[in-house]
Amino acid sequence: MLVRALVHARWQETATLRRFIQLPGCTRNLTSGTDGSAEKRPSANAPLDELTLPFLQRPLGVKERPSPVLKTWADTREELMNQETRLAQREHLMKEATKGYFTDLNATRRHGGKTWVAPNVMIREDKALYFPNIVGSSLDTKSKKHTASMCDGRISVVSMLSTRMSEIHVNGFTTPTNERYLSNPLYQYVQINLQENLLKSFIVSLFLSSIAKSVPPELHSTYLVSSQNMEFVREQLGMVNKHVGYVYLVDDNLKVRWAGCADAKVEETNALEQCTGVLLSRLAKKSSAKAPR
Repeated sequence: MLVRALVHARWQETATLRRFIQLPGCTRNLTSGTDGSAEKRPSANAPLDELTLPFLQRPLGVKERPSPVLKTWADTREELMNQETRLAQREHLMKEATKGYFTDLNATRRHGGKTWVAPNVMIREDKALYFPNIVGSSLDTKSKKHTASMCDGRISVVSMLSTRMSEIHVNGFTTPTNERYLSNPLYQYVQINLQENLLKSFIVSLFLSSIAKSVPPELHSTYLVSSQNMEFVREQLGMVNKHVGYVYLVDDNLKVRWAGCADAKVEETNALEQCTGVLLSRLAKKSSAKAPR
């Protein structure tokens, strides 16, 4: 009975999301990343801020380099005693407290939940911030893995998934890049199925076998199912809507060099492929220079 109730609740959420997407004004482009023929053109009488989206204005990520070593109580206590950290967390909680339950869902009716357009070029290395460490269970061995260990020394495209819609979003960004570079040993595609809600996390754990069937076997080792609380780094990563997908290009030093969200535009898909190629070329030269002769 419990499983049936959980599945019914998941079905209701999906149905609600689908109804919101189909409402007028929700201009989602399910074929983005391939061609723009399905994209709805906005009305000429619409306000300018509804017609255009800004480019990503800031580097995304955290300031401190992540570590796979879990924090000790002493580290946690020191962090809690830090006045600047406490004020930042307090400000974030106050901001979240003013949001309604359906705020993120309503936001998908404007630009499909897209809040920025990915840049055509990479973020400079000296300006880039770090991708935080996320812990999750891999599909192949069900063992715990840390992104800080997985991404160190390799070029990684990291996708954040939480809903079926987010899966469509990230596929629009990553399909050409994966087709071109998955055979490269210096490249990897990391998918993180993030379910911070305990009920949703439990539902996902019941259907791991179904998820494994839908994911290519070669990607099982880099597909993580995580219930980690991302509350205080969500804003830093630009993950302002829990219903849409986010894609990050992480270099070998764990820095976020490029990011995209929601429906992928053709130019964004091309930019991810080109930026990934540039980083792979640089890493290959760096590796060859270090190799003994």
